Amino acid sequence: MGALLLGAAGCKKLDLGPSYQDTDLTFWENPDAAEQILNNCYAGMYSDDYYFFNESLSDNSFNSSSVNGGAVRSIAAGAYDGRTSRIAGEWSYHFGGIRNVNNLLANIDRVPNLDGSLKARYLAEARFIRAFHYFHLVNWYGDVPLIKHEISYDESFQIARTAKAEVLSFILTELDEVTATLPLNSEYGDSDKGRITKGAAAALKAKVLLYESKWSDAAEVLDEFMKGTYGVYTLFPSFSGIFQPENENNSEVILNMEFVPVQRTQSMQRFFIPFTEGTLITGMAPSQSLVDDFIMTNGKGIRETGSGYNENTPYVNRDPRLEATIIHDGSSFVTKKGETVTIRTAPGTGDNAIDKADASQTGYYFRKYYDRTADGNNNSGLNLILIRYADVLLMYAEAKTMMGQMDEDTWNKTIKALRQRAGFTDPAALNFSNYSGLGTPGMTDLVRRERRTELALESQRIFDIRRWKIAETVMNGNLYGMKVGNSHVVVDRRVFDASKHYLWPVPQADIEMNNNLLPNNAGW
Repeated sequence: MGALLLGAAGCKKLDLGPSYQDTDLTFWENPDAAEQILNNCYAGMYSDDYYFFNESLSDNSFNSSSVNGGAVRSIAAGAYDGRTSRIAGEWSYHFGGIRNVNNLLANIDRVPNLDGSLKARYLAEARFIRAFHYFHLVNWYGDVPLIKHEISYDESFQIARTAKAEVLSFILTELDEVTATLPLNSEYGDSDKGRITKGAAAALKAKVLLYESKWSDAAEVLDEFMKGTYGVYTLFPSFSGIFQPENENNSEVILNMEFVPVQRTQSMQRFFIPFTEGTLITGMAPSQSLVDDFIMTNGKGIRETGSGYNENTPYVNRDPRLEATIIHDGSSFVTKKGETVTIRTAPGTGDNAIDKADASQTGYYFRKYYDRTADGNNNSGLNLILIRYADVLLMYAEAKTMMGQMDEDTWNKTIKALRQRAGFTDPAALNFSNYSGLGTPGMTDLVRRERRTELALESQRIFDIRRWKIAETVMNGNLYGMKVGNSHVVVDRRVFDASKHYLWPVPQADIEMNNNLLPNNAGW
């Protein structure tokens, strides 16, 4: 992992580092040039900022307008356009990453004495990263320029957008081709843990197919994945343990954003852990909607008849993943100093309280991804997981459900396995016989809720509600926090216009430089 990240601090722009600020010709004559550029490609694969604040673009969390210049909150409120910083930033971020990959592909043959098998692997890793960038671009913007090779400065002002279907076809073809070359996860040594594998390529392919509602094709890939065709992956025994630094690159992890203490860190937890520990304004806080979707230990939703839910003790007998994911009033919390404290968020209860300046405005904090080993400024070397085996199981459950093929075997391999790992023991929550009568609509709701709670704070929800076309339902109206007195506090007003908000506009600055990017998306 250290070798992978060494010198990999550049994100948007190619950073050759102080040793390689020579001519282009001189740089590529260096035997380490290919690895240096590939490391830059890895470092720029995704942004930790986007990863976390994507939650606040969805109904999972609230974003304070004091953080990120208010861009995320503005988008969630429907008050944005092609000049909004996040809209422009996402576009430039991914095209910057694509530029770095194309630079490597165009010049790798100039690197002297590069082993043939290593070269083939480098190329496969880079092409995966490019496909990953394009997957995000089409999900946000639809039609985007498809750039498969280095282009000149002048060409960059003339290129037009390519139809989304063609870009998706390119992504799938690339993933098929690199899967044949990439190693299995078991074939990497310890120093290369975190590199892209066959499993990562297969899982991303399945996700692309699932997002396009190609249920049968997705299920076929996922079935082979679960059989071990693309490497051996298993659920890590402890749900909370997945996200602890001592368990990085565990058996469940398929694709990471890699970080290393001191060398390359992220400090996002300062925005979402209790204010007394984060010592910075709470920039994002879980919503009541997310809290409410964690089921009871008997498998019932809190509003279902017979659930046993009590508004006076709302966190009792809930899905164990609730405590592992979210900190609420009365939660136990271990500080970085090792002290166990009780977090109070009710009004008037201290510095973490909902009525305290800079504390959570919803009365909730996130526990998932809290790293006790982070330094005093909350700089953490904890990896961020982009795809894990639980996601594979949930994708398989979704595909089978949408084909009307959810059966006991599929249930046991997916939903039951995830609930057992989480700590459920009640047969009412585990046995398929209790859910077999739901039908496809009811089972769809169950699988979607399971996906939301299992993968909360993992940058999945925003893409899910958009591909399911439910954003206009869940992202319109008030966003609520904890109950205070007789009602839940209102923390925000969300707006989602289905006629235009399912795709972001092409950034205005790019259009002004290149009219060939027009026409813009509908409504923009």
